[in-house]
Amino acid sequence: MPAKGVDCCVLTGEALLARFAALDAFLIEHQALWKPRPFTHLQLPWEASYPELSVWLRGRSLEDAENAHNQPALLDAPEPFASLAALSLELSAVGELPAHALEAAGHRLDVDVPGRKWQQIEAFVSRLEFSDAPKHWLDWCSGKGHLGRRLMRTGQQLTCLEYDPALVVSGQALSQRHQLHALHVEQDVLAPGAASLLNADHTPVALHACGELHVRLMQLASATGCKQLAIAPCCYNRISVSEYQTLSSAGMRSDLQLSLEDLSLPMNETVTAGARVRRQRDTSMARRLGFDLLQRQLRGVDEYLPTPSLPSAWLDKSFADYCNHLASLKELSTIGPQNWPALETSGWQRLAEVRNLELLRGLFRRPLELWLVLDRALFLAEQGYAVRLGTFCETPLTPRNFLILAERP
Repeated sequence: MPAKGVDCCVLTGEALLARFAALDAFLIEHQALWKPRPFTHLQLPWEASYPELSVWLRGRSLEDAENAHNQPALLDAPEPFASLAALSLELSAVGELPAHALEAAGHRLDVDVPGRKWQQIEAFVSRLEFSDAPKHWLDWCSGKGHLGRRLMRTGQQLTCLEYDPALVVSGQALSQRHQLHALHVEQDVLAPGAASLLNADHTPVALHACGELHVRLMQLASATGCKQLAIAPCCYNRISVSEYQTLSSAGMRSDLQLSLEDLSLPMNETVTAGARVRRQRDTSMARRLGFDLLQRQLRGVDEYLPTPSLPSAWLDKSFADYCNHLASLKELSTIGPQNWPALETSGWQRLAEVRNLELLRGLFRRPLELWLVLDRALFLAEQGYAVRLGTFCETPLTPRNFLILAERP
């Protein structure tokens, strides 16, 4: 939902750099508001500066936070929330790429594809418009190759690259069942050998290839001379280094430094979890927050202590057993009586506060994601591509709905 008066259009040409610069300034100026995580801080640095907003957010329920999670910018909260929300909407407004009518899918082509995934594929495919019809699709990190098969037309070729051997075998069997001459190749796309599998005739596509996987595709495709490619990025924090490595010249000039925690912010938006999954997630987080209060007391150190993930079965144990197990893993002693019911209640109270305080960070979720996507788009523009950046579907279908279309003249 764009701010009033914003021209919500597909970004191309000079608009890519102009928007990146505006987002860069916004994110740098307000990083003290979005970088600290409420989950790890009992008190956030910004709360002293904005006490009215702090009290207002902390006074809300867990249900209130849940209701506002996906659209925090619509919340009627004290300043500076409303002003930041308006800026967030304005700076992250991007138009939909034009859609074209698709040929009907082949008989039973959507069998074995979860409904939401098939809808994402249909939306993605409907936005792919290139000057020259592709000759050879390359489905990057293809899984079973559902996207590639949906794209393939008479006279076209398809190669699917996938790391998981079981998915390669399943994909090849599906292609044969549909009588499509597709080549499914088992390949780690981060390995040196991946470069030899791309050539200039390929039109690579990647729908939600994580982090380094889609970055690797952009680097190889541009170096190989691919004339066209289409990428919907995902999971910007799935990288093997501890700090984000910018790709474009504009990104390299930026003073914004991003840790893995920072990069996970855009991924905090969820639209698909069912009631049972949400309850399990909430219980896990409330227990961790209760344990956090306990460990600060036991250690006499007022700082967050990272703890390992526990299997969901641990949520069936008592809160006391849960905490004792975590304490033993961290070599802490729980000697002395503990008021477990009060501590567990405090964990749930903290969860409500954390979720509501997170709404302020939520205002920077989409701007940060667009900054990251623009860094990719600008990199491709520097490699000689004409780039179009827009959305390919509505957020409820997937929050990762940015699509980069790149084509060399």
